[in-house]
Amino acid sequence: MNQRAGFLAAFVFAASLAAAAPAVAGGARAVLELFTSQGCNSCPPADAILGEFAKDEGILALSFPVDYWDYLGWKDTLASHDNTTRQKAYAEARGDRQVYTPQVVVNGTSHVVGSNRQQIEAALKTSPPLPVPITMMPGTDSTTVTIGAAATAGRHKGTIWLALYDDPVTVPIERGENTGKAVTYYNVVRKLRPIAMWKGKEVTIDLPKSELDQAAVSRCAVILQTEGENGVPGPILGAATIDYTH
Repeated sequence: MNQRAGFLAAFVFAASLAAAAPAVAGGARAVLELFTSQGCNSCPPADAILGEFAKDEGILALSFPVDYWDYLGWKDTLASHDNTTRQKAYAEARGDRQVYTPQVVVNGTSHVVGSNRQQIEAALKTSPPLPVPITMMPGTDSTTVTIGAAATAGRHKGTIWLALYDDPVTVPIERGENTGKAVTYYNVVRKLRPIAMWKGKEVTIDLPKSELDQAAVSRCAVILQTEGENGVPGPILGAATIDYTH
């Protein structure tokens, strides 16, 4: 084999290894949580805007449908009371009692009107990037999640959350304020649960693929979030997501 042929063979072999290796999902620089409802006529524009932000690989954009508008004549087909509880907990943490739809919470702290793109963009610009790096490495039977260490010394504590969410879903709405509309919802969270604690040092967790299969979703995210008094959610420190459809 001449030198040129040997180089070409080595290049092809290296390329095949790279193609076979699973992709690593890096961390997001920001998290957007949209609290929305099929029974709210102000929400469809916010749902569409969230879908646009969801295209940005650096932003984890999640939809949390709430159930407190169901009394208006249409029961939200995607809503969860847990989502309502999370939204109210944010208001308790801020101390402002502002619970409304559509509402976007940015990085677990500030909130803006979900249908106002300029407010969302302004909040993203003024929020520093999430400080703790997170990576997700998919394997055959599990996904290995690595939560980085804190950048500063001192006492650190956070909860590691697993969010299981869906591909876009379009819902025809037959009653209520959005009667006759077909609204598309993006990254709808089907399940959000704590999986471990973080105390400032690097930690690695293996997530079984079976949980994703049982939840019947194609995507999952890991969110590192602090807690305030009484367990209310605090600032988000890191996040990463992975798509199992590719």
